[in-house]
Amino acid sequence: MAITNGYCTLAELKAALRITDSTDDTLLENAIESASRRIDGYCGRFFYQTTSTAVPMFPYNEYLLVFNRDVATTTITIKIDSTGNGTYAQTLVQGTDYVLQPRNVPIFPRPYESARMVGGNTFPLLTTPAFETVQVTTVWGWAAVPDDVNQATILLAMRQFARLNAALGVVGFADMAITVRAVDPDVRDLLSPYRRFGIA
Repeated sequence: MAITNGYCTLAELKAALRITDSTDDTLLENAIESASRRIDGYCGRFFYQTTSTAVPMFPYNEYLLVFNRDVATTTITIKIDSTGNGTYAQTLVQGTDYVLQPRNVPIFPRPYESARMVGGNTFPLLTTPAFETVQVTTVWGWAAVPDDVNQATILLAMRQFARLNAALGVVGFADMAITVRAVDPDVRDLLSPYRRFGIA
C-alpha cells in the first residue's frame, strides 16, 4: 500500500529499524500512517497539505479572524458576508484590507494562524441569523513537515511495529519481562511545541 499523508517515509523507518528486506513493508507503512494520524490527534492539527478548499468561519472579533486550522500558503482568498444574507459577496484584499499573522513566518517557517484587519476595515459580526460571516479559501496545513514531527513519527511507528511482538503490552526476554510504557516521553517532548489548544 502507499502511505497517505505520512510524516516519514518507509525508507526512513526501515533505516531506523535497521531493516533491509521488504517482507514487512505493508506493516511498516501501516505503522507510519497510524503514527501520523495519532500525531494529528495529539497536536490538534495536521502537518500535510490539503487541496485548496473553502471553509466558513466566525471572526474572533471585528478586527481578528483566527483560522480554525493552519494555513500553508500566502495564496488565500477571504470573503465576507456583510449583509447577513448568506452570500460571501465581498472579497478582501491582502495587504490592503488585512494582513496574515504571525508576521515572522518568512523568518521562522510556520503556518499562518490568523488574519488581522487593517486600514479601519472590520469583519462583520452578525448574530442573527447565526452563521459564519467569513469564508476562507486556501491550502490548509503546513508547507513542510517539521523535523520534530518527522522524528516523532519514526519513533512512534517503530514502537507500533514492535508492539506486534509484545502480547498484552509485555516484552519477554528469557526469564524476565518488560512492560511497554503507555506514553513515550521522547515523542511527547518532540510534539509538545506543536500542540494546538482551544480551536474548534
